[in-house]
Amino acid sequence: QVQLVESGGGSVQAGGSLRLSCAASEYTYKTACMGWFRQAPGKEREGVAVLYSGPGSPYYADSVKGRFTIAQDNAKNTLYLQMNILKPEDTAMYYCAAVRPGGTKFGSCTFGYWGQGTQVTVSS
Repeated sequence: QVQLVESGGGSVQAGGSLRLSCAASEYTYKTACMGWFRQAPGKEREGVAVLYSGPGSPYYADSVKGRFTIAQDNAKNTLYLQMNILKPEDTAMYYCAAVRPGGTKFGSCTFGYWGQGTQVTVSS
């Protein structure tokens, strides 16, 4: 059973930090890739970061490189997104995502399972 539950969103000022968490069911967590997406009001959902279960460095959208870090805790089946130096344009609903064939392609994986999302708001 696929289960993804995000937490950790909130409101911060520009330059601040937040850490998002995604608790995944064991079945979901052991897929080839897990990732984070975001969707701002009036915009399409976009990929943010991907973590691969096999060899390979994490993949990041250009807009977050050097500021965001994706990581995992295997003991807790939890995926994280550490967000530093936040900007107002980072304001969005953030979604944890798991692999599903035929889904949205990002970072050489296709994602089709989504959590309920957690809101991040960055004020200037």
